[in-house]
Amino acid sequence: MAFFPKWLTFLKGKEGVLSNAIIAMLTIGGQQLFSFFTFSCPCHVGQNLIYGLAFLGVPALILLIVGYALNNQTWRLVTGKSSPLQAAAKPNRLLQCKLICFVLCSITGRALVAPVTWLAVTLVNGSYYVCAMSEFISVQYYEANVSDSERRTILAAFPCSQLVPPELTRARDEVILILRYQSQVAGWFLIAVVVITVFLSYCLASCLSPLSFLHFRYWINYVHNEQELFDEAIDQHSRLYAMQNVKKFFGFVPGSENVKEIRIPSLREWQAISGLAFLKRVDEEHYDYSLLHDWALRQPATGKYLRTGEDPVIRTQPKAIHRRSRPAPGMLSRCRSSARRRGPAVRAAHG
Repeated sequence: MAFFPKWLTFLKGKEGVLSNAIIAMLTIGGQQLFSFFTFSCPCHVGQNLIYGLAFLGVPALILLIVGYALNNQTWRLVTGKSSPLQAAAKPNRLLQCKLICFVLCSITGRALVAPVTWLAVTLVNGSYYVCAMSEFISVQYYEANVSDSERRTILAAFPCSQLVPPELTRARDEVILILRYQSQVAGWFLIAVVVITVFLSYCLASCLSPLSFLHFRYWINYVHNEQELFDEAIDQHSRLYAMQNVKKFFGFVPGSENVKEIRIPSLREWQAISGLAFLKRVDEEHYDYSLLHDWALRQPATGKYLRTGEDPVIRTQPKAIHRRSRPAPGMLSRCRSSARRRGPAVRAAHG
């Protein structure tokens, strides 16, 4: 049982390495499934190159864009502004440029994990490269009376074994071996370049860092813990703030067990919070985050309330009973004349 705490201690602070490894493994699995289910070389002159390069480069480009988009540091760099505390001091342009370059390199390094893995795996596999470059390989297997266009047509059909004549099977095998050799060498060369570049980058960053090794570890842990706590505070703060606005609209706190009364919103209020919500600037320091937020800040907490333990029909009955108990003018005059006629008889009986 003591084995797991040791591993957890060892892995603490290495979340970046673990996430990069997971991204690489997922990319490898996705590439294998993608190749198995979708890739089918057209084996036609002029189409092989476009088809092979599309499968080789377009997914890598998409993964690169996704890597940039999913990194929070990208949006901090794009939307970030100078802090008022930093603006009061004299700006250090050189330090700001270094910081921007450092953050940009860090973002790019994280974003390149998936596309580089895709390129390396596809090149080591060789299928896309064979399809793309089959018609351009320079081999002399044919007679002199074969034209260049016919030669390219024959070579373009080599990735599809069912389209190759039996007499050219040996030539096809040799061409495929040559292309796979080129593709795999390029793939392993790419892997070696990436590994060496990453190692030298870490070494250069450590040499230029003003922090010692232990101080750097402390800084990494502090930033990680601060971000976790800040995310928890964001979730709790936004939930409490939104709960106040929802309570003002409906008259109770969501999740409460003992709700004694609820608020009945009017048609105008429903219309006020419906529609598309845009970020609205209230003043120089604050924004309205939604239509409900804007309504809660502008409208007083008035309206029609209903107790949850009462029947809503019974609650509205008093006004209706009061209206029906008022007699009509004709009925009132008939009652008065009848009382006058009964008056003498009643007095005689009492006398």
